[in-house]
Amino acid sequence: MSETSAPLWFAKRRLPQVVEYAEQTDVVDDAIDRWGQRMAGHFHALRLRANARGLRAILRQVARHDAALRAMSDADLQARAVTLRRDLRLACAHGPLSAKAAGPAFALVREVAARTLGQRHYDVQMLGAWAMMRGMVAEMRTGEGKTLCATLAAATAALAGEPVHVITVNDYLAKRDAGEMAPLYEFLGLSVGVVLSGQKPPERRAIYDADIVYGSNKEIAFDYLRDRMVLRMRPGNLNRKIDRLTARGERGELVMRGLHFAIVDEGDSVLIDEARTPLIISGSVSTSDGDLALFTTAMQVAASLIEGQHYRVIRDEGRIDLLDAGLDHLEDLAADQPDPEAKGGFQVAVIREHAVTQALTALHLFHLDIDYIINDGEVQIVDEFTGRVMADRSWSEGLHQMIELKEGLALTPPRETLSRITYQRYFRRYLRMGAMTGTASDAAVELWSVYRLAVAKIPTNKPDIRTTSPDRVFRTEAEKWAAIGQRIAALHGQGAAVLLGTRSVAASEAASSVLQGLGILHRVLNARQDADEAAIVAAAGRPATVTVATNMAGRGTDIKLAPGVAQAGGLHVILSERHDSRRIDRQLAGRCGRQGDPGHVEAFLSLEDELMRPKDARLARSLARGLARFGLAGIGFRLRQRHIERIHARMRHDLLEADRSLGDLLAFSGRME
Repeated sequence: MSETSAPLWFAKRRLPQVVEYAEQTDVVDDAIDRWGQRMAGHFHALRLRANARGLRAILRQVARHDAALRAMSDADLQARAVTLRRDLRLACAHGPLSAKAAGPAFALVREVAARTLGQRHYDVQMLGAWAMMRGMVAEMRTGEGKTLCATLAAATAALAGEPVHVITVNDYLAKRDAGEMAPLYEFLGLSVGVVLSGQKPPERRAIYDADIVYGSNKEIAFDYLRDRMVLRMRPGNLNRKIDRLTARGERGELVMRGLHFAIVDEGDSVLIDEARTPLIISGSVSTSDGDLALFTTAMQVAASLIEGQHYRVIRDEGRIDLLDAGLDHLEDLAADQPDPEAKGGFQVAVIREHAVTQALTALHLFHLDIDYIINDGEVQIVDEFTGRVMADRSWSEGLHQMIELKEGLALTPPRETLSRITYQRYFRRYLRMGAMTGTASDAAVELWSVYRLAVAKIPTNKPDIRTTSPDRVFRTEAEKWAAIGQRIAALHGQGAAVLLGTRSVAASEAASSVLQGLGILHRVLNARQDADEAAIVAAAGRPATVTVATNMAGRGTDIKLAPGVAQAGGLHVILSERHDSRRIDRQLAGRCGRQGDPGHVEAFLSLEDELMRPKDARLARSLARGLARFGLAGIGFRLRQRHIERIHARMRHDLLEADRSLGDLLAFSGRME
């Protein structure tokens, strides 16, 4: 039984009629119901995760060409690259590349990397790259060199004539990775470009003409959305318009030249964590005094409502529900105002309820120095997964204006949605896709069921000698911070390098205050200091250096140990809180112990941490408190994480279903998405 037939075989055992129809119409994903998809995902995830043995054929093929390539001159290697272009394109004409066809290309790229970058790919990096070429997610430990690993897959695909997008989580990493790897690509005769925020369409169009394009997930996906908007402005069916442009070799006002092969760095962050929020392009809407009155009135009313009586806060899902008593209260307020303009349109029930709900959301679910910061009098969103500022983004449907009103700032014009898509739908439109990350196995089921990406766990190049201490759990935050301060003071006195991970800007500044009180010199890396990220990370592995960072230090950055630090135990990572997803914790822990270096991880937690604060976390708090006497309080935190992970998975599924329904509705109306 082949790997591709397994989920269909499994579903046939349970859903024969549904799958028979799916086979006839070639819409397996849409025909199998949620239960069938989930079980098929379990079947494949358990069968394929942690299995890299089937990838080892590439190592034998690369070894066959290694000696000959080492003996070649630079000119001979460049001539070999020209020959390989022809061979690979002929091989691709007959289907996906085999290990025999890709082996010479991998061997060439490895030899060129050694000469141009001074870095020679390890065997495990070749395994990871071959996994991505085969449409899998390569789970590679932090520090295993995923940036260099990606060059094998990117260069091989580009030599075969396939446009490649190397997608990472932010502009900084895209620019850094493209710049560092450019000498390798240029030696092979391949062009490389970087998509960055602020670039104009003509510049972007030229960048997408490159063989290999680096960019953040948001920049590249938004370019796709903008291109789709351009196509929709012309009469006719969207798919036929694309076919006509492709046949004529034209792009017109379009920026991109299609979705061919994507290599997604930090794949779990991009494909899973960020998939809860749809990508939306919006346009400014003219405002009037009535709009301002509506926002002001809604905020005043929201502040007067009583939680539990008028509304309910569901923090795990980021949602506010108005209760019947709250709706009745809003009706009474509207009835007291006979003039429709007196309350800024507050008489219309739908507008009234939506505006108050958004005001309550701003008051109770979005917090300064956690979800956003204020910079030069403007609200700037902080990405919860990377800890970085998204300066050119804003919340839609009046939420941004409600937060501005809450903070006493001048209101920016509200925006209306012009185009939208989910990450799930966008990434499934690539002809081929592979990904890499340090923490894919926890999301293996969802990666398969949504994207049909199996997980291959790649072994480490050197043995892992990192150590981990049991969680230490305290009753209050004050007790926790006092213990963290004492621990860092002891490590600092030993000359160790310390990385203290925090969940938010506010938490990083609270940690900084504790360290200042102890007289410990340190540097802070959060959304306010992200411009200094490279310098701060570069210095974090020096002796007696203390770095306080949000989870922006947990993605795409390697902290290299300076001389003498290994003898002091390597980098010590201290987690001051658990995140909603265990994968983010694992990413932060992965900053230490890279490439066989020593390192140590420990977590200091409290029952007042943000994870355990909501009312519906009572059971987890009680469990943690009861197990504390046995040293097992961390189990309560893990159960709480799993609960939130399940909620977020359901939210992603519901968002995908809503997006599918919207696409079907638009297709029925003649507006193809």
